[in-house]
Amino acid sequence: MTTAPPADVLLLNGPNLGTLGTREPGVYGTTTLAQVETAVAARLTAAGYGLRAEQHDGEGELIRSLQRHRDTVAAIVNPGALMIAGWSLRDALADYPAPWAEVHISNVWARESFRHHSVLSPLAVGVVAGFGTYGYELAADALVRRLAETGPDEH
Repeated sequence: MTTAPPADVLLLNGPNLGTLGTREPGVYGTTTLAQVETAVAARLTAAGYGLRAEQHDGEGELIRSLQRHRDTVAAIVNPGALMIAGWSLRDALADYPAPWAEVHISNVWARESFRHHSVLSPLAVGVVAGFGTYGYELAADALVRRLAETGPDEH
């Protein structure tokens, strides 16, 4: 008897997040995106899930990633500045069939006023902001709990 492979969670990072670790360390810290992916994978593996991680600087690439990974059971999405006016990304996330959480490393509401509104947040099951890169792990834990409570087919 073979066992099915674990269901996967998508970790999707938007523009400029590929430079974590060196990009504005005073705002974003010194943890690299590879370190974030390793930490999230460890959390998910412990809960019986796999991870598919992608980072793209273009909105179209992010949309294609969501379309390619429609079979994942949940997603953690840091859209970067696309949270402000990423209307095409919003449409793709509205069509993404699994629950997803929006993550921001900094507390966007404590920064410039143009960052205070997200066109994506109303679609997310939750938003984690201001806890540095640890926010990704918090989002992973919250999504695992939600999946345990509702199953992968419920938003």
